[in-house]
Amino acid sequence: MKTFDHLTVIGLREWVALPDLGVAGLRAKIDTGASTSTLHATEVQPFERDGQPWVRFTAHLGSLVQLRHRRCEAPLVTMKTIKSSNGQAQARYVIRTSLALGDRVWEVEFTLTCRKNMRYRLLLGAKALIHGQLVVNPGLKYVQDKPAFAATLSPVTGAA
Repeated sequence: MKTFDHLTVIGLREWVALPDLGVAGLRAKIDTGASTSTLHATEVQPFERDGQPWVRFTAHLGSLVQLRHRRCEAPLVTMKTIKSSNGQAQARYVIRTSLALGDRVWEVEFTLTCRKNMRYRLLLGAKALIHGQLVVNPGLKYVQDKPAFAATLSPVTGAA
């Protein structure tokens, strides 16, 4: 049997932070069946900054959506057509931002979409797992500690 010392084991659900967006204490579902990662976002508006495409959106971060949201801005990477689990195709904005999980921080591309009826506001897809050198044990949950610097980020308790 092969073992890989450079890989970090995570559970099916983990605590993450999005430091560049000022977001801490976000529960993520690990979705190895999805190629891309997804963040729950509404009020998505493209705009230009210094001649470059950007997107402004409201990130909803917990099950009490009306109480936990943050207005965010990020450079727009591209638009991508994503086929959902029910077979419907949807055009989505794609951003790239830092993701912190345990003691690791790396850049991840997220598609922005409304996930208001879903339990988890963030899905971490296979590409993010590969770049983060992570392996999933589906029998475990919350294996990694909350990101260490999450406490330094401002809490998300209303409109920001």
